[in-house]
Amino acid sequence: MKIKSVADFIDEREIEQALKAASRADKSMVRDCLEKASAMAGLTLREVAVLMNADGELREEMYASARFVKNEIYGSRVVLFAPLYISNLCNNECSYCAFRKNNKEVRRRWLNQQEIADQTRILIEQGYKRLILVAGEAYPKNEFHYIIESMATIYATKSGHGAMRRVHANIAPPTVEQFYALREAKLGVYQCFQESYHRPTYASVHKSGTKADFDWRATVMHRAMASGIGDVGMGVLYGLYDWRWETLALLQHVRELERTFGAGSHTISVPRIEPAVGSKLASKPPYAVNDDDFLKIVALLRLAVPSTGLVMSTREPAEIRRESLGIGISQMSAGSRTDPGGYSDKQLDKDAGQFEVGDHRPLHQIVNEVAEMGFIPSFCTACYRVGRTGSDFKNLASHPHVMSRNCETNALTTLLEYLCDYSSGEARVAGEHMIEMQLEKMVPTQRAFVTAMLERIKRGERDVFV
Repeated sequence: MKIKSVADFIDEREIEQALKAASRADKSMVRDCLEKASAMAGLTLREVAVLMNADGELREEMYASARFVKNEIYGSRVVLFAPLYISNLCNNECSYCAFRKNNKEVRRRWLNQQEIADQTRILIEQGYKRLILVAGEAYPKNEFHYIIESMATIYATKSGHGAMRRVHANIAPPTVEQFYALREAKLGVYQCFQESYHRPTYASVHKSGTKADFDWRATVMHRAMASGIGDVGMGVLYGLYDWRWETLALLQHVRELERTFGAGSHTISVPRIEPAVGSKLASKPPYAVNDDDFLKIVALLRLAVPSTGLVMSTREPAEIRRESLGIGISQMSAGSRTDPGGYSDKQLDKDAGQFEVGDHRPLHQIVNEVAEMGFIPSFCTACYRVGRTGSDFKNLASHPHVMSRNCETNALTTLLEYLCDYSSGEARVAGEHMIEMQLEKMVPTQRAFVTAMLERIKRGERDVFV
C-alpha cells in the first residue's frame, strides 16, 4: 500500500457547499436528519451541517437522539483514565501552547525512567488501569527510544493488585518504522490532534518546527494504520477557527480512514483552547466556542460517528463535563496533571503545565459523581487486549446492544475491583449501589453470569473480563 503523504482528503469546497446548503434547512429537514441518526447509520457531511442549525426545541431533540445512540452502543458506562506527561521539551512554535519552543516562562523538564515508574505507581495506587502517555514534540537526545523505554517502564510498574493494563500515547507524528516499534511495545491508541484543518489558520499558529508541516501531521493516521496500529484518536483544538468548518473537516478525515482501512477514528477528543502560560492567543482564542455550541459539538459527533468513543478532558469545568455525559461522552480523564512529575507535586506547577485544567477533582470524587448520575465508572481495557480493535470493533459496535453488554459487564467488574482495592467513603457507597442497580436491570441469565464474575473478584481474582 502506498501511504498517503498529502492531505487531499480535506475538501474545502465540499465543506463550504455543505454549510451553504444547510443554512437553508428548515425544521422538517433537521428532524429528518435526527431520524436517520437515531438509526445509527451515520450521517453525511450535509446532514451534519443541517444539524448544526438545531436550536431551541430542536437542540433538545438532538440531545435526546445523541443520548439514545450512546446508550444503544456503549450502555451507561463511562471509561476513566489519566494522562501522564513525561516531558515538556518541544521543538515547535505553536502560538496557543505553553510548551512552545521559545516560551521562556515554562520550566523545562523530562522524567527519567525511575521518575516515570514513580508517577505510574501513584496513578496505580489511585485505581487507574489505563493512561495516556503525553510528551512534548522533542525527546531527550532526540531519541525516539525514550518513548519505547517509557512505555516498557509503565507496563513493568506494579503495586499490590494494580498495574497499567493499557498505555495509549499522544506524541509527535512518528514514521512508519517508529509505528512498528510502538506496536511491538503494546501501544493501545495512538492519539494526535490536527489542531486545525483550515490550512491558512494552521500556518498562522504553527510558526516553526516539524509541526508546521500540515500534511505530515494530517497523514499520520495513514502511517499508523498501515503499520498495524488498530486504534487511533483524533481531534481539533476548538477556538482556532470556525467550529462548524473544523468539525466537517474532521469528519472528512474520519471518512477517509474508513474508506482506506475499514475503520475510522477509535476516539475523538473535543479540546477547547484554555489559558496557557506565555500564550496571549490561548487567553483570547480567535474563534472562541461558547458552552452551548460546545455541547452541540459533542451531540453532533455522537450522531455522526455513533461507534466512536468521545473523550472529554479535564480542560473543561465540572459543570460542562456533567452535561456532556448525558449527550454522548463515553470516556473522561480524571485528576489530571499536565506538568511532568505533577502527580507527586503538592501544588499545581503552572510554570510547567501545558494549559490550565478546569476540573481539579481527584479520581474518587469523579467516580462518586459519575455513579450518582446513573453511569458506571469503568476502568476496562478488554477490547485492546483481545483484539476488538479497528474494523473488528467498528463491526461489533454497529450492532445495537452487542458492545453495550460487553461494555457494561466489564465496567461492573472493573468498578468492583476499584471499590475493593482503592475506594472508601462516598465513592464506595455510590459504586456498590450502582452495581446493585445494574444487576436488577438484567434478565436472569445475564444477571447470573455477571454475578458469577463479580464473585470471582470478591474472592481475590483480578482482571476478569469478557
